[in-house]
Amino acid sequence: MAYKFVDNYREKGARKQLVQLLKTRGISDQHVLNAIAKVPRHFFFDETFWNQAYKDIAFPIGDGQTISQPYTVAYQSELLHVKKGDKVLEIGTGSGYQTCILMELGAEVYTIERQENLYNRTIQVLPYMGYKPHFFCGDGSKGVEKHAPYDKIIVTAGAPFVPEIMLKQLKIGGIFVIPVGDEKEQKMMTIIRAGENDFDRIELDTFRFVPLVGDQAW
Repeated sequence: MAYKFVDNYREKGARKQLVQLLKTRGISDQHVLNAIAKVPRHFFFDETFWNQAYKDIAFPIGDGQTISQPYTVAYQSELLHVKKGDKVLEIGTGSGYQTCILMELGAEVYTIERQENLYNRTIQVLPYMGYKPHFFCGDGSKGVEKHAPYDKIIVTAGAPFVPEIMLKQLKIGGIFVIPVGDEKEQKMMTIIRAGENDFDRIELDTFRFVPLVGDQAW
């Protein structure tokens, strides 16, 4: 894929317009908006499709996956309430765009992707952009237990249920954001671990994600 590693006034201006659009859609966390304004989303697109990069849409990236809609990325990021130094597990690296947003928010990111082609692409592109998360290739539906517990966990694919194995990898007081539903649409869920076996669950808006595939998913 021919990546466009040039970030000029045109691209920066397009990001400013995207930020303004996200504000009108209800995104209010200034830290999240600043991250959206900084990360060059067009770096994740073939140069042929640059004109799609700053539209508020999801876009195919191959292997049946998409780069998430900017609104969705901002929405999930806002729900996480990331603080500088937070240890965040991301399930579904995909293009790596959400990973970069989390890192701009100050998170130490552990990110796992099951599609080997996408994994091989992101481990090259993100470091080139200056982002160096902890990369893993494998079944994200089981989390990454080796490095648990995490302050925050974010799932960027639609799950049929909340995997218990992931809940156990969350710190007490931690936040877990996951879309749960069927293969057509999901409800965004925020889960807070209030105690060893005590979880508070909040059901939010409806979204449509690609399915979470794995041992603890579809």
